[in-house]
Amino acid sequence: MTLEEFIIHTYCFVDDFLHHSFSHSIRARGEKPTLSDSEALTIEIVGEYLGLGSDKAIWSYFREHWSHFFPKITCRTSFSRQSANLNEVKKKLYKFVSSILSTDQDLYLSDGFPIPICHIKRYKRSRTELRSQGSTGYCAAKDQKYFGFKGHLLVTQHGAPIAYELAAANVDERDILPEITGNRKGMILADKGLIRPELKEYLATQHLDLQTPLRKNMKDPRPKETVSLMMNIRRKIETVIGQLVERFNIQSIRAKNLWHLSTKVTRKILAHSVAFMFNQIQNPEKPLALELLLS
Repeated sequence: MTLEEFIIHTYCFVDDFLHHSFSHSIRARGEKPTLSDSEALTIEIVGEYLGLGSDKAIWSYFREHWSHFFPKITCRTSFSRQSANLNEVKKKLYKFVSSILSTDQDLYLSDGFPIPICHIKRYKRSRTELRSQGSTGYCAAKDQKYFGFKGHLLVTQHGAPIAYELAAANVDERDILPEITGNRKGMILADKGLIRPELKEYLATQHLDLQTPLRKNMKDPRPKETVSLMMNIRRKIETVIGQLVERFNIQSIRAKNLWHLSTKVTRKILAHSVAFMFNQIQNPEKPLALELLLS
């Protein structure tokens, strides 16, 4: 698929969703923007897939290179405001894409990743609202402390992000997991950080089997080959997180309050899910190889 085809496919998908999901106008009041909501969402999704990351970079790229597709794209401020105001629409669109990707799935992978908002040495001097909403946390992958938030992610065994939650960095991921599992049934593979007998028992009542490796001082009755296989499968979520960090820049978000931070996180995960959905059709053997989406 060419980039032009990707833009067209994304626009058609988004526009069809809006027409079927909103029988009335999205806006109760206020002036209608010149750029249609379908166009704005398409620009955001494709821009995030291309790794542009910020509103300014996305707006500049599409205004310079794709104004023939989006002739009504105006100033950057209007685009940023419209994008932010579509946050609830993006959440509904993400849930719709998630329902498509999670159909007939019963094996899920869970993990968390840091979303720093400033350097650990500077957070006490921060004057933004996030100063009181974020917290200090520890990133095991980098073996360092950070200040900000943590993203909690649930993906299918193929790597499709189907649920997420944003919380302060010091919130225990074992408290978040029940919130992102929803009414799903099956097995969840996670790391040692989710070891908690009470959590495993609770999830079992929800028809979910939580499986994690055990610590060295804990006896494991499971065959080593089985545990090794489950943990090899679980590594796929690390690939997803790596893509969110490197391609979608989810750890480089600039925001002054939690609402705008949440909006950007939603947009990036939505863009990943849409790209995965299209790539699953085009490259069914390697749906997570998002770089293969564009020829």
